[in-house]
Amino acid sequence: MKPVLTGSQIRRLERGAVANGVSIPTLMENAGSALAERALHFASPEGRFAILCGRGNNGGDGLVAARKLAEAGRRFQLEVIGGKEKLAAEAVRLYESLARASSDFSPGPGDVVVDALLGTGVNRNPEGDYAQAIGRIDAWRRAGAWVLSADLPSGLDTDSGRPYEPCVWADATLAFGHLKLAHVLEPGASRCRVVQCADIGLPASSSPFGEDSPTFLLELSDVLEWFPKRQADSHKGTYGHALIVAGSPGRTGAAALCGMGALRAGAGLASIACRPEAINSVLAHAPELMGLPLPGRGGLAVSDLGALCSAAEGKQAVVIGPGIDRGEETAELLRLFLAQLSVPCLLDADGLNAVARHLDVLSSAKGPLILTPHPGEMARLIGSTSTQVQRERLAVARSLATSRKLVVVLKGARTLVALPDGTVFVNPTGNAGMATAGTGDVLAGICGGLLAQKLAPARSAAVAVYAHGRAGDIAAQRVGQAGLVASDLLTALGEQWRRLER
Repeated sequence: MKPVLTGSQIRRLERGAVANGVSIPTLMENAGSALAERALHFASPEGRFAILCGRGNNGGDGLVAARKLAEAGRRFQLEVIGGKEKLAAEAVRLYESLARASSDFSPGPGDVVVDALLGTGVNRNPEGDYAQAIGRIDAWRRAGAWVLSADLPSGLDTDSGRPYEPCVWADATLAFGHLKLAHVLEPGASRCRVVQCADIGLPASSSPFGEDSPTFLLELSDVLEWFPKRQADSHKGTYGHALIVAGSPGRTGAAALCGMGALRAGAGLASIACRPEAINSVLAHAPELMGLPLPGRGGLAVSDLGALCSAAEGKQAVVIGPGIDRGEETAELLRLFLAQLSVPCLLDADGLNAVARHLDVLSSAKGPLILTPHPGEMARLIGSTSTQVQRERLAVARSLATSRKLVVVLKGARTLVALPDGTVFVNPTGNAGMATAGTGDVLAGICGGLLAQKLAPARSAAVAVYAHGRAGDIAAQRVGQAGLVASDLLTALGEQWRRLER
């Protein structure tokens, strides 16, 4: 996994580098050299370079890049926004030496525009000359030029990933030293497009976070390390039995998708517990599943406690929520059930809605808990709005996980996995085609299946979201994003495990 830093954490590392004898000019030389190398990578053999620099360190990186391109004999045009007067003396001398070789042209196909305007320092809407420069960059991109941003697209907030207005749309971004939050959180990740890190001399500490809670970007290597391995002398009991409390008349598909997600994640057995009138329909969807009838009618009630406890005997994990009816007594039932359940339990969908105004239910749990809300469900859990949740996704997920000492999977573009100690994993896989009914049920099942194989809750959640998104990417390659449906993920999930086993 890769560390992902805030603006303050990056500044702390820069101060540490200076304290250890690495000067700001040295950092700038390293950053500019890497920027020029990356720009050359994207340009055509005869491509030209337009370098737009601000007055801060980001602009200094751009000036160094321009010098390197000039030394390579490439045609370029250089502009310092707001004039050279506010540059440091050394930067003024560099600019003046380069300005004589600068030529005017309008970038187009094969050319590269280097955005070195604002970097990580922006905290408001760009105005005046900066806004106009961003407008020119946008026009050149529409004309076919490739836009490369230095550290961050200008106009992008470092910590939230929210774009100010205007903001550069980059085709590629070169991150200096470490990834920043805006590189991995939406909508910033879309503005950055392809992100590559360059070592510029910042400390390569394994813990660059100081006193702050760490954030990491999940990688394929993490999944390869954590995913349970199959044993030659194993049987279905080796890989655990997941109990899935899901489904109701008219909503049996959710239960089937969840159960099959558990089996496709490697669980040896998966049983669906629901009302008798729904079980046959669930099994008709997926004959690989088993059914456990819960006597009674309507939504779950306290009277179901005994049946649930019996159903949970011998199971290694429990998933509650996909497609269940909302009963008035469901929260109290969950309080009593979770207080007796020692194996990990995942709450999803209406399992989450049942406890939305009764979060003390979570504190009564005997075993580990994972919550998998989408933004609307998260808003109900914390008494907020989905708009506010989306604006503060990282803070919201981390706060609920640490305050309630559980794992929170906040679904959406760049799904987050927040752990009880404040660590957050950001998932890079998945696509907009997965914004369709049932994909969350599959995710809950995948995670439940990994829990049944006794993978720790934090790793189960992390592997599940990465594999779920990767399956969505494989499915989108086959059927396109618009035509993707949840059941496509089940087939693609098997394909992505096969690829991992190579």
